Amino acid sequence: MFRWLSSLFAFTFLLYPALARAATEACPRPALGSVVQEPPDLFSHNGVLELTLTARNAAATNGSARYCFIDASGNESPTLRVKPGDLVTIHLKNELTNITPDKTSPHQHHASASTGPCTGGAMTPVTTNLHFHGLTIPPTCHQDEVLQTLIHPGDPVFDYSFRIPDDEPPGLYWYHPHVHGFSRVELLGGASGALIVEGTERADRAVAGLPERVFVIRDQDLVNPNAPSAKSEPVIPKFLLDNDGDAVNTGTGFGKPAKDLSINFVTVPYPNYEPATILMKPGERQLWRVLNASAITYLNLSILRNRAAQRVGLIAIDGVPLNLNGGPADFVDWQTHIGLPPGSRAEFIVEAPEAGVSEAFVTHTVDTGPGGENDPNRPLAIIRSSADAPEPRVKLDAAPQPLPAPKQPWLGSVAPTQVRKFYFSEKLDDPNNPASASEFYITEEGHTPRAFDPNSKQPDVTVTQGTVEDWIIENRSSELHAFHIHQLHFMLLDYDGKTVNEPFLRDIVNVPYFNGHTLSYPSIRIRMDFRDPNIVGTFAFHCHLLEHEDRGMMATIQVVPSETTRNTPSKAALDAPKGVAR
Repeated sequence: MFRWLSSLFAFTFLLYPALARAATEACPRPALGSVVQEPPDLFSHNGVLELTLTARNAAATNGSARYCFIDASGNESPTLRVKPGDLVTIHLKNELTNITPDKTSPHQHHASASTGPCTGGAMTPVTTNLHFHGLTIPPTCHQDEVLQTLIHPGDPVFDYSFRIPDDEPPGLYWYHPHVHGFSRVELLGGASGALIVEGTERADRAVAGLPERVFVIRDQDLVNPNAPSAKSEPVIPKFLLDNDGDAVNTGTGFGKPAKDLSINFVTVPYPNYEPATILMKPGERQLWRVLNASAITYLNLSILRNRAAQRVGLIAIDGVPLNLNGGPADFVDWQTHIGLPPGSRAEFIVEAPEAGVSEAFVTHTVDTGPGGENDPNRPLAIIRSSADAPEPRVKLDAAPQPLPAPKQPWLGSVAPTQVRKFYFSEKLDDPNNPASASEFYITEEGHTPRAFDPNSKQPDVTVTQGTVEDWIIENRSSELHAFHIHQLHFMLLDYDGKTVNEPFLRDIVNVPYFNGHTLSYPSIRIRMDFRDPNIVGTFAFHCHLLEHEDRGMMATIQVVPSETTRNTPSKAALDAPKGVAR
């Protein structure tokens, strides 16, 4: 299946091109085949992380749009490293300009008549904001609110200021823009970065003392959209395209992908998939923190040696250690592949091969359904073992203090106060063509499907803080969807009729597609946690394939304060920096 990899090994090892970073380029990218470099790190000091990020864009040579966040030192997409209790202040500048328009979002959206960046206005390809994916911080302007917070070119510098909760699970989170109608184009352009809440080794001693690596995998428009498939692949009779012009799932594991992939911005383009290079010392163990920052691409990750999948030690999903529910202090779940829908993260232990041996870091095909995009087999990087490999910049504490015990009962042991049912569905322009969807919906059972309306002031769902609910989510479409909700994590209880009861939490989960033959629609059941007072407010839940979210597959939920919360200010409110509008 990966027979073309062996012919690339020797060729790739000779490639150490310098990064293609012209001083005048707004969003520079490394050369093809480059050694993968770590994103720059910005650490908090004395409980504070303060930085400036500037949103910029540029037209790539193939006509696609690049987007990026640049810090004050000129670094692109820095990794933000914080600790529980830290105050984070980000000064966001919008220097986006009108370049090649996004053909899939030709119109403007309006959240409201704007009287400032906290009250909505036009949503365009040059509008931006920040979403801090996975963090349990308030959905209010200047913290983590994306429905009305819109920063336009020419606006004054916008200040984000929030505190990392004391009980935020340690692990990998991320930041990216979330402008409805244009999330897809900005993510495809590369506007994303990692955020790490330090202390993973405090939760799981199995990673204590390990060097760590951060790998951000992004998708982008095809560099060579008109190229035929590589000669080493089987012939695919016909490329079908969806309404966005993306290659539809072939069901073969091969063929033109919907999007190219990159790893830390080193592009691995169709059709030859010239891989990047990852250097490690022989036999070295590292903790890899891997983020799928793709707009629409699913990943199914493996490390191959002579085509055989090697074991990796999974210790966290979506920023949450797997043993946080009182599991063994040195828990490791050894796997041969890890699936990551768009927006999801995994943290796992990797052991380098012996000297002179190489391995391939690959993503296997994902069956996205007849209406889904094509996510075929392809390499990401060659792992090269070398004694002169550079030391990773960050190493975890070798003698960590354990995390304090959770203050709240484990979510799985709390009875739900209510059960709700939702479903994903699509509007097909051609009922006989599952790839012709033009509108996408997420609907509560009993309501009429409708696309998300940014002008609506009425939340789709209202719950009370302090409660726990079970949600059943069906997929009535012929393509795979990925459910995500802001501000909180949930527990997966049931997947397509099979009891799961995972002893850990997620913030994204796949919902299987409907094949048209089963007597019932495929579904999942998840336990939703509305207990944290930080999440009082209105926020979004949606499919994390962003072309679906941009075209209507999003809804809003309002968490209203409980009687206790109404009379007791949250810690976030008490800790909020003075002078910042809330």
